[in-house]
Parts: sequence; structure tokens; C-alpha cells
Amino acid sequence: MSEVSPEQRADAPLSSLGAYTTLRLGGPAGTLTVATEPDEALATVRNASAAGESVLILAGGSNVVIGDAGFAGHVVLLRTRGIRPIAQDDDSVTLRVAAGEVWDDFVARTVRDGLSGVECLSGIPGSAGATPIQNVGAYGQEVAHTIVAVHAYDRDADAVVTLTAEECGFGYRSSVFKYSDRRLVLEVDFRLTRGTGSEPIRYAELARQLGVEAGDRVPLEQARETVLKLRAGKGMVLDPDDRDTWSVGSFFTNPVVDRLPEPNMPHWPAPGGRVKLPAAWLIEQAGFTKGFGVGDGVRISAKHTLALTNRGTGTTAELLELARVIRAGVRDRFGIELHPEPVLIACEL
Repeated sequence: MSEVSPEQRADAPLSSLGAYTTLRLGGPAGTLTVATEPDEALATVRNASAAGESVLILAGGSNVVIGDAGFAGHVVLLRTRGIRPIAQDDDSVTLRVAAGEVWDDFVARTVRDGLSGVECLSGIPGSAGATPIQNVGAYGQEVAHTIVAVHAYDRDADAVVTLTAEECGFGYRSSVFKYSDRRLVLEVDFRLTRGTGSEPIRYAELARQLGVEAGDRVPLEQARETVLKLRAGKGMVLDPDDRDTWSVGSFFTNPVVDRLPEPNMPHWPAPGGRVKLPAAWLIEQAGFTKGFGVGDGVRISAKHTLALTNRGTGTTAELLELARVIRAGVRDRFGIELHPEPVLIACEL
């Protein structure tokens, strides 16, 4: 993946936090610090906490919506780097990854080194440290499948702590880290499987594209290349010249409900006998097509119904108004409330 500069996004003013987010939206920071070492990040957060300042951690900026007025507190740009093995045996290798590592660079390395477990998460923008926060997942894989520990600074305890996978409380696009600024993720441990073959292909669309049956395995590189092709076709691989990629990816999560509102709706089984519904299908059936907008500044992607995009002149206020219109339309049509997937900072839906 060709990543936009991690130091600044093109086409966003330097005074704006939009310069550091994939949406290229958001006002200025009160104070901004670039941290290239874990100790720098920890010290900045500790000092800000002691001074009573609010803190916002930004790395890839791919899953955050920041208000037009900006963030009045202290923003820490996490630019830490480092990947090292900490345990291995004949079947697996556990890698400790710095939170600031570019996620797709890490995935590419695992594929190159013959390690499976995250190959279907290729092309996802953002940093390694952000992946446990919302339990990043796509095409049948989630980071919860491979994470064995997360190392973080706990602001309440004023200590570096290690949380096991169970303690991370992973759920569908959620964890104990999401919607809380208590912990600063410093490093993440991933246990990956040795071998040149992928994990069993679980996602039907990916299996069809690969020409295999669900449960089959394919070469790691083939899985990665196919996922990248699928994501690019939906505008989900960052491209500074393609406004359809100026988004946070999927803006709404797929709702999980007790029963189908209508018969014959597409769905998947969910824990506890519930069902998960495709948010993109609900949005389309409610009358919102690709390219729909309430103004010229922001629109639904021309490639993917779940992506709300900044066309280059948008504002966060316009983006949220579009999201409200879509949410209300789905509620009126199906009685289902859509919920945003990104974290909203200094703004609300």
C-alpha cells in the first residue's frame, strides 16, 4: 500500500489536525507533540495528566473524526517504530510491535516472512497500536485472533501494564481501550503461525475472488494481493489522488439485532442467538446510493456505501450531518439504529 505521509496529509492545512487524519478533517490542536520513542509518549501523557490537560493520541488517524473546532488539549502524534520476535517454536512466532508502526507495512512483512494470521487484514490504514482498540477486522480475520498481549501506560495507576487478550475485552469492533483515554497503547504482541499458506479462508466474497471453497487455504501472497484488490475496488486503500479514499473506512458498524426486522434479509449469525445485518445493505435499501450527499463537500463514496468521504472541501459538521441523514433514513425504514465505527473527538452524532 502506498501510505500517505505519516507526518502530514496532503491538502490539509498544517494548523489543522486534518493534516494527520485520513479524512483530512478537524480543527487545530491546543498543543502537539511528536513522540518517536515509547518513553516520550508516556512522559508527555503523564505530564499532561498531571497538569489536568486532556490528551488525544493520534497515529495513522484512520478511525477518528475530529470536530471543526479542533481539540483544545494535548495531541500526541505517535511515531514509534520497532518489530522484534519475543518467543518462537516450530509452529509459531510471537512478534512485539511498536504502537506507531504502520499496520500494512507490518502485514506485508509477516507475509514476506511466511507468517500467517493477519494476511486478510492487508491494506487497512492506521497503526499497529490502533488495531486492538477497535479489534480491527476484515475478510474473516480479526486482530483478536492473534493478539496475545497489549502493553500500555495506565493513567489511573500511573504504571505500564500488560493486558492479556482476555483482559482486552475484545468484541465486535470494540475493546476496553475504545471510548476511553485511560490507557496509552505502547506495544502489541501478535502470535503468528509459521508456513507459506494462509489461515483458512472464512469470508465468502474473498473465497469467490480466490476461486476456492470456504475453509481452504491459499498462498499467503495470493491472499494479500486479492484482499488489496478487493479493498482498492471499494476505495478502502489510501490514495491521495482518490477522494473516495478520504474516509475512515466503514463509518457505521453492522448492527446486531435479536431478530430479522423483515424476512429474507441478508444476515449472519451472531453470539447469543442474535443476527448481524449488513449496514451497507440497509443504507442502500433505505434509498441512499453511492455518491449520495447533502452538499458538495462530503458524499457517500462512489465505490462503497459504508464510506462517507471528504471530497476536498468538506467539514466535519457536513460529514456528521450526512451521517445523521443516513442514520435517520435507516431508522425510519427498518427501525434499526446505526452506530458509528470511528471514535468521535470534540464532536457528536
